[in-house]
Amino acid sequence: MNSKWISVFTIFHKTEFYIIIFIKIHFYQMCIPMNASFIFFLIPVILILTKLFDFHMGSATESTLWRSTDYGTTYEKMNDKFGLKTVLSYLYICPSNKRKIMLLTDPEFESSILISTDEGASFQKYRLSFFVLSLLFHHTEEDWALAYSHDQKLYSSLDFGRKWQLIHEQVTPNRFYWSVAGLDKEPDLVHMEAHTPDGNVQYITCRAQMCTEANRNYPFPGFIDISSLIVQDDYIFIQVGPCTHSPSLPDLHIVSTDEKQVFAAVQEWNQNDTYNLYLSDTRGIFFTLAMENVKTTRGIGGNQMLDLYEVAGIKGMLVANKRQDSQVKTYITYNKGRDWRLLQAPPTDLDGNEIHCILPFCSLHLQLQMSENPYISGTISTKSSSPGIIVATGNIGAELSYNNVGMFVSSDAGNTWRQIFEEEHNIWFLDRGGALVAVKMPSVPTRHLWVSFDEGRQWSQHTFSSVPLFVDGVLVEAGADNQIMTFFGHFSHRSEWQLIKIDYRAIFSKKCTEEDYQTWHLHNQGEPCVMGQKQIYMKRRPGNHCMLGVDYSTVLSAESCICRAHDFECDYGYERRSDGNCRPSFWFNPFTVSRSCSQGQNFFNSTGYRKVVLNNCTKGVKEIYTARKQQCPNRPPRGLILTTKDGKLTANRGSNVTFLLDFGDGTAVSYSNLSWTEEGIKHGYKSAGIFRVTALAENTLGYDTTTLFLHVTCNKNLQIRLH
Repeated sequence: MNSKWISVFTIFHKTEFYIIIFIKIHFYQMCIPMNASFIFFLIPVILILTKLFDFHMGSATESTLWRSTDYGTTYEKMNDKFGLKTVLSYLYICPSNKRKIMLLTDPEFESSILISTDEGASFQKYRLSFFVLSLLFHHTEEDWALAYSHDQKLYSSLDFGRKWQLIHEQVTPNRFYWSVAGLDKEPDLVHMEAHTPDGNVQYITCRAQMCTEANRNYPFPGFIDISSLIVQDDYIFIQVGPCTHSPSLPDLHIVSTDEKQVFAAVQEWNQNDTYNLYLSDTRGIFFTLAMENVKTTRGIGGNQMLDLYEVAGIKGMLVANKRQDSQVKTYITYNKGRDWRLLQAPPTDLDGNEIHCILPFCSLHLQLQMSENPYISGTISTKSSSPGIIVATGNIGAELSYNNVGMFVSSDAGNTWRQIFEEEHNIWFLDRGGALVAVKMPSVPTRHLWVSFDEGRQWSQHTFSSVPLFVDGVLVEAGADNQIMTFFGHFSHRSEWQLIKIDYRAIFSKKCTEEDYQTWHLHNQGEPCVMGQKQIYMKRRPGNHCMLGVDYSTVLSAESCICRAHDFECDYGYERRSDGNCRPSFWFNPFTVSRSCSQGQNFFNSTGYRKVVLNNCTKGVKEIYTARKQQCPNRPPRGLILTTKDGKLTANRGSNVTFLLDFGDGTAVSYSNLSWTEEGIKHGYKSAGIFRVTALAENTLGYDTTTLFLHVTCNKNLQIRLH
């Protein structure tokens, strides 16, 4: 090896496990760069941005950009590429082309942007007329970006930051989005939430470079609640209360929108640190309760994080912490919240002693916090490339506790568990989960790391430093074949950054062949049908040191099962009773047909059940539980509304409905058989005053009427809207 050793180089000959290099980089003599950004590319380039923070001034006074082209073996200072006195604040990577990088300067010194198109080898500097607070890149167009300024203005650039154009002012922070692929016709459409001069909030869309008042659209005609706009996957969410900033509205958070279903967490008026979890139908309209009183944990920044974890690699599998009376317990589901159960504790401890833990009085409880630091693993970890392996921090007992915790692992998707450590550790997956690497939490200095090749059954200890190191984080090589890790930390709170590059490739003796694999059947306590199918996975045999490679596939086969009752959940308006059947909730009338159902049309009459989203079962009880198609019944008009805002003129389609409009000044107009139209009913008032406007809708079964008192102050043409 031709590298120059700066500090320590150690080789473990017996296990072929070795540390390539130990680099001691003196960033600054008195620097503790707490605000450092580590970015890793698919090619062997690492960029590290460090800043010298002056606690007396309350800001950064210096910065250094480091670049490595050999996976962290050597680093080069890049400050001379853009100016030695330039102080940098943030580093952004284009998600659709990782060769393109944007660096922002610290606004305390200047407002500029540095652009690189060659992985940071060179930069071009451009002055800005505004201070950038955050950037948002387009998901497919690599040169398109949105910039949000300190004074709440939103800008757009279509040439990767060289020129910027103002889109809108008074935009709510973090409430602006690029177009939704496959739904928006224009790829440069921008969704945003903006404030009006009188303090209200609106949902606005416009083209990134054509956002004049004439070109703006308002998808929702009224005002919305502040910070409620969410554009995620195929869904757009806004929250509208009875009045703006209504304190009576429940707190709503969208947990996820993947797999054609919305997970929403709602905090009711009587909840403090818990939320109720709701799941939608595929349209995201009708929600049913999946779990009550899901616990939350307050993060470092003060934000509430839901104790809900979606297990990677196995659809429909989630783990949640639920508060019951004064206790918090951990539950697991294999069918997207249709059924939940407690976790069975390990039969023995680390020393082989039997553990007497009987359900439901005693069980295993897990901490479910995702790490706010992207360079540590968090309290629970799974990988889609390693289905069935779950590693988590937890405890055994009657309830969740943060004292006397240990580390636990499951190799069969949560059916059985083993304890692997008595203290908290960060654990990372290498080579698609074929190897596990464990290091003690950052609060404890250590010289050792542990490696396991048999899903945590046995661990080998290796020394990576002669002096105990506080490990602040680990940078894992991006992509599927990650066998290189870069540890970074410090010896003391006053020492410099220490970087350790570890290359594990030598411990893999060969590429895996067919003989190195074994099959694993996913099950739920012996039940082979999970989410309506039998699934068989391929896993590397525990203890084999072969490398999986990029062509490794985890799913061997999937066979649909016959539909049974547990494949169906309660439909909207229904709840599960003690006998296991779904019955109408007290507030729901199952005989009420949707208002959009008109005579001559058909509707689906619910049986009280709906199939769990993405469940693949067939036949069996499917016809019994599936909603039945029926004709819409005749009914009298109900819910007629009269407004003065522009909008659609609506009525029950297909019905022989007659609307009688009395404008209050002696003019009456009669309309029959109204159809959907965007034209309103216009009437010009010739004198000022207060007029009583009435509308009547009737058929052979009855009628409905509504009244509006209109105050006319001057001659103008008003447009009346009916619903």
